Amino acid sequence: MKLTVALLVCASSMHDSVAFQPLKAVPVFVRNNDATASAATSTRSTSCSSPSSSSSALSMATTGPLNCRPIGIGSAAPKNVVTNVDLESVVETSDEWISSRTGISQRHLLTHPTGDDSDETIKSLSIEAASNALEMSGLSPDDIDLIIVATSSPEDMFGDAPSVASALGCKNAFAYDLTAACSGFLFGTVTAGQFLHNSGNTIKNAIVVGADALSRWVDWEDRNVCILFGDGAGAMVLTACDEGDNGILGGASHSNGLGYKDLNCAYSGSPRLVETPGDGITISKGEYSNLKMNGREVYKFATREVPTVLEEALESAGMTADDIDWLLLHQANIRIMDVVADRLGVPKEKIITNLASYGNTSAGSIPLALDEAVRDGKVKKGDVIACAGFGAGLSWGSAILKWG
Repeated sequence: MKLTVALLVCASSMHDSVAFQPLKAVPVFVRNNDATASAATSTRSTSCSSPSSSSSALSMATTGPLNCRPIGIGSAAPKNVVTNVDLESVVETSDEWISSRTGISQRHLLTHPTGDDSDETIKSLSIEAASNALEMSGLSPDDIDLIIVATSSPEDMFGDAPSVASALGCKNAFAYDLTAACSGFLFGTVTAGQFLHNSGNTIKNAIVVGADALSRWVDWEDRNVCILFGDGAGAMVLTACDEGDNGILGGASHSNGLGYKDLNCAYSGSPRLVETPGDGITISKGEYSNLKMNGREVYKFATREVPTVLEEALESAGMTADDIDWLLLHQANIRIMDVVADRLGVPKEKIITNLASYGNTSAGSIPLALDEAVRDGKVKKGDVIACAGFGAGLSWGSAILKWG
């Protein structure tokens, strides 16, 4: 399999952007050096002096239709459920306060392992979700060529994807992890789509998993953060298809590291003395801080950028908001979903959400919600779903999917 990598670097201007548009299965990279980017590539350029500046983006990529389609979806969540009422005993809060401000009523949480076969882990949830998606797809494990696990909280720091593939029996697949926090599943889906779109390789079927256990990194004494997060996993099977039968109709992705301070889970290693000759050397023992979030800034970021990135993805697909059947956003806060729908002119009854039951499951949230909607018969074959993810990095992106 031949891989071609394009690296574009510019040190002289932070107003440049990169656009990706597949054309007859040949990637074409367009470099925009003007202050105003070409509308044909749906690329914008703005001042990067502040992460809160309108439509700021240090990096951007758009994609048109990709020759692949989703054919299976699955999910899994821990058995243990913690309600808002339960949290009234943990921090100073109330069910009414949480539900009215976030839309969350409960969340599923992984418990500490006991060492027996009943233990649930983020890896076991990933395997269960992927197995459910594979069953729906009608494919066998031998049919899978690629597995991407999007997670920021793997069981193994070196990555869970290869062991997930092994557990599924996907012996022909190559597998790797992708880290992009709450944007991870969406970025992983577009990445898998690029592999499947390329007719020059052998990748015909892929599984994309989104899974996170951010309960492990939450400060359970911080009532503004601990109420938000739950654990869970979702997975989707994509298969290559002929041009014209596309299931990824368009997409757009961004990141802006200037917003890093508003949402992060930073390394905070403690000192460890290694007694080499002389005074020895002090290295760092691996540890991470609790998840930190500036909720006000993240809310402003999401309500500003998500409508725009959805419009970019719709433009790359040659569509408008009137053409979509469903709006599926990262399940972070019901207020964000309502604002985005209002700004796009999408009726609220088109919003897919299960936030009340699961909370914010980071990379797991979009496939968890989609799985429920498909299995309940809400989403049907041929329905167009406008998806958007957003979160730490800061990163955000959108993909327009046609189901089935």
